[in-house]
Amino acid sequence: MRIEKCWFCSSAVYPGHGIQFVRNDAKIFRFCRSKCHKNFKMKRNPRKVKWTKAYRRLHGKDMTQDSTFEFERKRNRPERYDRNLTENTLKAIKTIDKVRSRREAKHIETRKKGKKAQLMREAVKELEQSISLVKAPSVLEEDKSYTLPKIKVKVSQAEAKNQPMEE
Repeated sequence: MRIEKCWFCSSAVYPGHGIQFVRNDAKIFRFCRSKCHKNFKMKRNPRKVKWTKAYRRLHGKDMTQDSTFEFERKRNRPERYDRNLTENTLKAIKTIDKVRSRREAKHIETRKKGKKAQLMREAVKELEQSISLVKAPSVLEEDKSYTLPKIKVKVSQAEAKNQPMEE
């Protein structure tokens, strides 16, 4: 029993499920559901459709490089059954899943961290621009602590006259 990947969205396709399309050159495309099959027939690019794994990886929303992905590769060579090897493999799969889930959680946290700082900068900028909506202008004139300090920059007249303006 081999679990295949959907050609369009990269999700798992279990045996007996999904749709299989064979092109004239004998290339096999497997799809998990009719949604993926229809998008393929409409010649849509999976990297441009937002709900696919290809889009998420391309835009940095999912992890792309990790050593745990090496274990998912397709291997065509059959292995002789060995009970100890199978037992060790099943134990390793559990630990690999734990490691991958921890790394994915860390990746998501680092993505969120940048967004929080950006939202804070935007909020401060908006507050600076529209402080008069929050406080009355008369209060702002009376109490200078509500306004930001003005920075004065000195420019010498000699430097300004020597440099011609660009056209």
